[in-house]
Amino acid sequence: MSDLSVKVRLGIMMFLQYAVWGLWLPIIPMYLQASTEAGGLGFTPGQVGWIIGTAGSIGAITAPFIAGQLADRFFATQRFLGFLLFAGGIVIFTMAYMESFWWWLVFSVLYSICYQPTLTLTNSLSFANLKDTSRDFPKIRWLGTVGWIVVAFVFAAIFLRENYEFSLAFPFIGSESHPDATARVVYALMVSGGLSMVYGIYAFSFLPHTPPRPEAAEALAFAKAFRLLKQPSFLVLFITALPISVVLYVYFMQTSPFLQTGLGLEEGYVGPAMSIGQFAEIVAMLLLGLALVKGGFRLTICIGGLAYVLRFVAFGSHEMLPVWLVVSSQA
Repeated sequence: MSDLSVKVRLGIMMFLQYAVWGLWLPIIPMYLQASTEAGGLGFTPGQVGWIIGTAGSIGAITAPFIAGQLADRFFATQRFLGFLLFAGGIVIFTMAYMESFWWWLVFSVLYSICYQPTLTLTNSLSFANLKDTSRDFPKIRWLGTVGWIVVAFVFAAIFLRENYEFSLAFPFIGSESHPDATARVVYALMVSGGLSMVYGIYAFSFLPHTPPRPEAAEALAFAKAFRLLKQPSFLVLFITALPISVVLYVYFMQTSPFLQTGLGLEEGYVGPAMSIGQFAEIVAMLLLGLALVKGGFRLTICIGGLAYVLRFVAFGSHEMLPVWLVVSSQA
């Protein structure tokens, strides 16, 4: 397999990897918390927190065991990746037909157990098959961000908006929110499930063969990572990263309902509005190397952490700020 063919296949992989996730994660809390009269499920914010928080936590804990202990040791990476994606696609497609909080909680955990390890496996596949990872991996990973952005706009355009008309004024195309836009958000689960199954078949059939490496791992693959906690600098990084990770999940749990009810954005604009963060991520990745050279790791990480603070200051001050500024603060 030529080097170009490998890069193309890995690029498609990364695009699909984040498209599957970006289809539903930013907007599904809006559907879960909307009243049944409006087409949602009527869950409380606390219940949505249990669903996304529990699933994310269990997925993060089990991912190293599944990816490190099973995939790296006993299975070809691309085949194990394909299996997890296909199984996860079935799970999330099934969730579209569920209305009970408890079923949502259980199946969200099942999906997280299937999906979370795939984030590690796609990186592992890339590093195992790229000749120059420092040069080529950022380009491959960049396509994942593009995938997240594309599905946000395409899904909203097809399922949540209607009556498109051309206009001479920017943005030149106008549309209306679909009357059942809130209820139609659930289609994101169906589309994501179908896309995940297709992606699973693609991974199993077309990604570079990457055999297991049992000799490369310890008896417990995660033991080496825990030993790094003995280093003071790594321990500090680990401790400070935890609250930022918590905040990230809070962001995905409550931002779409906030944009809809707090700022008055129509359902069809919420997904594209939240993709502003991904547009900024592309710019940040391009500038990251320069920032690390000029400012160093500590300053760069501090700026990233403070950016969270500024975003939520804007969110918390939304009654005093124009809507466009609050939405743009996601950058």
